[in-house]
Amino acid sequence: MNRVAGKPSPWVARIVILLVGVLFLAPLAAMLEFSFRQQGADGYTFEHWVAIFDPNNSRAHRNLFTGLINSTLLTGLVLVLVLVLFLPTIVLVHLRFPRLERPLDMLTVLPIAIPVIAMVVGFAPIYRVLGAALGSGPWTLVFAYGVQVLPFAYRAIVAELHHMDARARAEAARSLGAGWIMVLVRVITPGLRRSLLTASLLTVAIVFGEFTIAALLNRVNLQTALLQLSLSDAYVATAVSLLSLFVVFLMLVLVGRRRRP
Repeated sequence: MNRVAGKPSPWVARIVILLVGVLFLAPLAAMLEFSFRQQGADGYTFEHWVAIFDPNNSRAHRNLFTGLINSTLLTGLVLVLVLVLFLPTIVLVHLRFPRLERPLDMLTVLPIAIPVIAMVVGFAPIYRVLGAALGSGPWTLVFAYGVQVLPFAYRAIVAELHHMDARARAEAARSLGAGWIMVLVRVITPGLRRSLLTASLLTVAIVFGEFTIAALLNRVNLQTALLQLSLSDAYVATAVSLLSLFVVFLMLVLVGRRRRP
C-alpha cells in the first residue's frame, strides 16, 4: 500500500517523538539527579527527600506548608467558580443566546493573548479596593486565577456542548416541562462529565503552577514558597517541585484512563 501523500514515514514520526521526549525528560532527569546530590561532598543521598516529610523540619518548611495550603484552598475556590459561575453562563449562552458565542469566544482569548505582567498592572487597583474591603488574604487570588483558567475551561466545556448536541437535548427536556435549572442539572451537566474533569485538571495545574500574579501581588502560594525555600535549600525545593509535577502527571494519567470509552 502506498504511503498517503503528505504523511510522514514511520521512522520520521519516531525520530520526532524521540526528540520531543528527550527535550521533555532531560530537564526532569537533571532535576532528579540534583535532588539526590550530597551537599558539600561527592555522591548521592536520600536525605533531601526525607527532609520533606521530617517533622523536625516543620519550622524551616513552615512557609512551604503555608504555600501548599494556600494553593490547595485556591484550587478548591477556583473549581467552585468554574462550576457555579462559568458552567451555567457558558451553557446559557450556548442554549439561549447563540449570537453571543463568538464575542464570548473572543473575550476568553484575552487572558492568553495579554501578558500576565500586564494583567497584574490591571489587577493592582482592583486588589487595592479588595484589600480595603475584604482584606489581603491569599484567597482573594481566586478572582485573578479565575480569569487565567477561563480560556481553558471555556473551550473544554464548549467543545463537549457541540459534541453532545446540547440544544436538541435542552429542547426535548423543555418540551416535557423541565425548567432551565432542571435542564442544566439533570440533562446537560451529566453529559459534560468528561469536559468538566478536563477543566478541573487544567485548573489544578494552572493554580498550583502559577507564580507571577502571586509574587507581584505579594501573596504566598506554592510557587512563591518554593522560590523562598530555594534560597536556603535548593535541593529540597527541587525535590518538592518534582513531587508536585509527579502528582499532576498522575492526575493526568488517571483522567486519561477515565476518558477512555
